[in-house]
Amino acid sequence: MTAGRAVPANGEGAISIGNRSLSFLQVGDPTGPLVLHNHGGPSSRLEARLFEFSARELGLRLVCVDRPGQGRSDPHPDRSFASWAADLEAIADAHRAETFAVTGWSGGGPWALAAAAYLDPVRLVHVTSIAGASYGAFGRNWAAEDLSRADALGGFLALHFRPGFQLMYELLDIAATHFPERYKQELLKLSGPADLEVLADEHVLNVIVGAGRECFRQGAEGLVIDARLLYQEWPFDVAAIRRPVHLWQGSADTYVPEAVNRPLGERMPGAVWHEVTDGGHFIAVSHADAILAIAAQDLAGPARADAPG
Repeated sequence: MTAGRAVPANGEGAISIGNRSLSFLQVGDPTGPLVLHNHGGPSSRLEARLFEFSARELGLRLVCVDRPGQGRSDPHPDRSFASWAADLEAIADAHRAETFAVTGWSGGGPWALAAAAYLDPVRLVHVTSIAGASYGAFGRNWAAEDLSRADALGGFLALHFRPGFQLMYELLDIAATHFPERYKQELLKLSGPADLEVLADEHVLNVIVGAGRECFRQGAEGLVIDARLLYQEWPFDVAAIRRPVHLWQGSADTYVPEAVNRPLGERMPGAVWHEVTDGGHFIAVSHADAILAIAAQDLAGPARADAPG
């Protein structure tokens, strides 16, 4: 791994891994312990702006990285869950972090779970998945019956008719890139009462729309590869993950229903289940303080253990 020379105190940056470049946005306390956040989909590194205040208040250095082919990160067509876990560790290396935490929201949740499956828990001291798109956790598109009609159809196309799946995301690309107001209105239309309360904050809404638009900077292909991997049967067994993994879920989530993630909480030995009663998909924003406070506590653990006396 070759790290980019300048990892900024805060703000935009890039890290080189072999002949690939991964772009990121860093917020919070630039001297604090490291949290690597996996953005949702469609989203990008700009999602970090949603957690800037919480990270700063908790003394955390939160870094959100564009996954390959999204935002400004180079494509990596042959990537896998294991390769992304290795990328996350390389990013931690570049930030000179002896220990670090990983979080993931929505389409980023499975990538956080992959880190839990593949990385050493001695170094990766905290993992959180928030309303994770766990569509391949127990087989190909296993949760189709619990998804919205559009998401279930997306899973079917991802597995059986890639051109149709590609078209779905290309149309989303057009909407996000060229018709952001319409994209915003569609987001609001799909949201339940709890999410509309969160999205009433114009800053939050604009960050989410802007992060979605940035996802398609290079077109839809990066997101297509990302999403297809989520719908396919995952190569790791969640039932074999024994380290603690925090699973956050809103009981009224209309994007990723509770029925998608409840089985993970039941079958993953290390699962710590956090249900937000009447909460929606955007609990990542409304409960950011509580979510990141647990990460901060786990990151402080090794420091306390190493302290004299």
